[in-house]
Amino acid sequence: MSKMKTEIRAFIFENFLFDAEEDALQNDASFLEQGIIDSTGVLELVEWIEEEFGFTVGDEEIVPENFDSVNLLCDYLAQKTEKCLQPT
Repeated sequence: MSKMKTEIRAFIFENFLFDAEEDALQNDASFLEQGIIDSTGVLELVEWIEEEFGFTVGDEEIVPENFDSVNLLCDYLAQKTEKCLQPT
């Protein structure tokens, strides 16, 4: 498992799943459909991303295609952090 997925999973467990077992969350499981995160939780996730990774998440980027599973979020962060590392 990549370091980024490990960080995302740690945040989800610390803030939403609390004492759940490690296998309670599959990396491709939908946060919204599984009831792991609601709309308020998505905002907490956005705030964590902005603080942890040092960029602003645009309103148009807060969509299930970016924020609805560990895998989708990891893909989103990989794209954003790669962009952040490229010279402008």
